[in-house]
Amino acid sequence: MRLLMVSDVYFPRVNGVSTSIQTTRRALDQLGHEVTLIVPNYPQPHADDEGLVRIPGHRVLLDPEDRLMRWSELMRLGPNLASHEYDLLHIHTPFAAHYAGLRLARSLGLPVVETYHTFFEQYLEHYIPFLPGTLLRLAARRLTVSQGNAVDTLIAPSLAMRDQLLRYGVRTPVEVIPTGIDLTAWRGPEAPDPRPALGLTANQPMLLYVGRMAFEKNIEFLLKMFTHVLGQRPDARLVLAGEGPAETHLRRQVGLLGLQEQVRFVGYLPRDGALQALYRAADAFVFASTTETQGLVLIEAMALGTPVVALAEMGTRDILQEGEGCLIAPHEPTGFAARVLELLNHPHRASELAARAIQAAEAWREDRVVRRLVHLYEQVIAQKKDRAARVLLKDEERAKETAM
Repeated sequence: MRLLMVSDVYFPRVNGVSTSIQTTRRALDQLGHEVTLIVPNYPQPHADDEGLVRIPGHRVLLDPEDRLMRWSELMRLGPNLASHEYDLLHIHTPFAAHYAGLRLARSLGLPVVETYHTFFEQYLEHYIPFLPGTLLRLAARRLTVSQGNAVDTLIAPSLAMRDQLLRYGVRTPVEVIPTGIDLTAWRGPEAPDPRPALGLTANQPMLLYVGRMAFEKNIEFLLKMFTHVLGQRPDARLVLAGEGPAETHLRRQVGLLGLQEQVRFVGYLPRDGALQALYRAADAFVFASTTETQGLVLIEAMALGTPVVALAEMGTRDILQEGEGCLIAPHEPTGFAARVLELLNHPHRASELAARAIQAAEAWREDRVVRRLVHLYEQVIAQKKDRAARVLLKDEERAKETAM
């Protein structure tokens, strides 16, 4: 099968969408499918492969990390793409990629699927603060319905996101297919224990957050929660790994809360062992986002035997099951802290959860998940051919009637 993918974001831009696309491409390649991915170019250095097509782009207003692909450059690809005889086009983001992807698909006669990676209703108000939140949410819903109904099938990474799309009024079929993880590759790299470099002793409790430093990730809540943990465990430390637009604000909050000595910002860490070592060193992975369509970092943590304490909201509900490698916490700082302290104060319980976490992560192996995706591709392609055959048959019948 020859597949064409289009996305407004990809590495070196680090986020869940980039990781999801990369994992899916690799898994499809291992099954013998050919994937061409069209993404923006970035000023940072990046390693590309033969199946990657970079498009020049503009900076995005209010979001300097991202790039908006040039429409004219995207459209110029059409003739060259036609010669490859693709079977299907898969859109991953709702900006230039969506509209250009639809136009390319129509010109190439391809069926289209689109993955709804990001819960935009709860996202826009953090980046467009000068407009009313109610107006932005309404706009996000209407845009989602319009775009969703323009493709042959929508893919939701979780049941909660599927239900949300249906509540919006999306009429296009919505299939739930999460992103898997290459657990063998993820678990493979080794690196030294990062605790000494962080100024932590072997016995100090260490909490970890990994992800974008973004407002919608609810990291400020984790800082407030952590103050309650320190009430019982003053030797605890919170490590925040990642970069993003909220970092300056979060550093300011750390200062206001008097946590300069207890909170460590370590920035982006490569997935070559350094990041895995950080996960393995942590006593608990803490996560408070309420806008996740899935929550890949939760699976990453569990795969490495790090117990999770998190809110079970939106897409994370599909991953988190109480006692299966995680503790589900309330969306309230003292209650969340109490669940963290259950782990820190009961090492046997923490060890038990760590073992269960490794087992629970097995359900998310990328080879299992991507076979479901391939099956969906095959269904959509078959339906497209069936519709085309019916149209042809009707045209032939009309022609016969006219001739008579």
